[in-house]
Amino acid sequence: MSGKDQSVVSKEALMSTKPGKQIMKQGLFKSKGYKLFNKYKEETENEFPNFADRFTRGLLNEIKSDTDPNSTQQAFADEVGSTEIILNASEIEPVKSKLESPDVLKDRVLRILNSNFVKMTFPVFNALFDGAAEYSGRNDPQLRQDMVEGHILAIDLSEPMDRIVDKDEDLDYLDDYKLMNPYILKLARDKISKGGDVVLKEFEEGFKDARVGQYLDEKLKSKPTKITEEEMTLSYKKYRAVMGTAGRNMALAERPLGEIFYLGMARAAEGVGCGNEIEDSIKNGFVKIPSWPLYYSLLANDVKKGFEITLEKSNLYLQDARLAIELLPDGFSHKEFLEFLFLTVDHYNQYWYNQLQKANKWPEFESKLPK
Repeated sequence: MSGKDQSVVSKEALMSTKPGKQIMKQGLFKSKGYKLFNKYKEETENEFPNFADRFTRGLLNEIKSDTDPNSTQQAFADEVGSTEIILNASEIEPVKSKLESPDVLKDRVLRILNSNFVKMTFPVFNALFDGAAEYSGRNDPQLRQDMVEGHILAIDLSEPMDRIVDKDEDLDYLDDYKLMNPYILKLARDKISKGGDVVLKEFEEGFKDARVGQYLDEKLKSKPTKITEEEMTLSYKKYRAVMGTAGRNMALAERPLGEIFYLGMARAAEGVGCGNEIEDSIKNGFVKIPSWPLYYSLLANDVKKGFEITLEKSNLYLQDARLAIELLPDGFSHKEFLEFLFLTVDHYNQYWYNQLQKANKWPEFESKLPK
C-alpha cells in the first residue's frame, strides 16, 4: 500500500470491501498467512528505529567525508538526467554544514522515511529473503540486512526526489534533500553490492528502467489526450522495475525464485499503481496525468467508466501476480504470506474505488479533463 493514510486498514475500512472482510476473517482464525504477515510487520516496527539510526550514521559519514560535494551533485544529475534535483555550487556549503549536525540529519531522515510505502515494503522484503534463504539453505543475517535495507534505501530515494519535483510538501527541506540524494543512492548501492555482481547488475538495470518510466511520465504530461496503451505500459516501468527488481534480488537473482518473485512483486506493484491513481485523483480533485483512469476516461468519453475499467485493470495485474504463487516450489515456506499480501493490495484498490464512488466527484473530474 502507499501514502500516509492509515484509514485504509481500519476495521471500518476492512469491513467495506470483500478482500478486507477476508483479511479480518484470516485474522480471526489466525491463518498462517495472517500470522506470517503480522510477524514481519512487528519485526519491522521493532527494527525500524535501528534502521533509521544506521541510515543516519551512514549518511552523515558520506556527507562529512565527501571532499568534492559539487562533483557528487553533478554526477547525480548526469545519472538521473535532471539538474532540477541538485544544488547549485554556491548553495552546497551552507546546506552541507547544516546537515553535518546529527540531529538535523536525523530529522530529515525521519521525514523521508515517513511513508507507509516504505514501512509496508520492509516486511515484504524480509519475508521474501527468508523464504528464498530457507529454500536454498542459506543463513546469513548480515546479508539479509544489507539486501533488504539496500533496496529500501533505493525505494526511499523516490520520496525526496518526488517532493523536490512536485514541490507539494516539506518545502523548507528540499535543498537538504537535494544534498542527501546522491549519498542515499551510494549507501543503497554499497549494501546491494554485498549480494554480488549479478545482484548489483539487476539493481542497476531496474534503477535505469524506473528512470525511463519517470521520464516518460513527464513527457506524457505534455500530450495527455494522445497517450497510447503502449506508452502507459512503459510508464508503469516505474512500478515494476523498482518492486520487481527488489523481489528478484531477495532471492539473490537466482532462478527459479528470483524470477517468480519478480513476477509477483512487479505485477502487484502495478496493481497498487492503479490504486494510487484512484487515491490521488480523489485527493487532488482531478484525474492524474498520465494514468490509467485518464487513458480509459478519454477513450470511453466517460470518467466514471474510466475509473471502473481502471479497477478491472488492477485486478488483471493482481491475477498476474497470483500466477507467481502457483509457480512457487512445492512446500515453499512463505506461500501464504504472499497470498495474504496480495489480498491487502486487492483491499487497498477496492477501498479507494469505493471512496471514489462516495466522493461523487464526476462532474469536477469531467470539467478538468484535458481537451
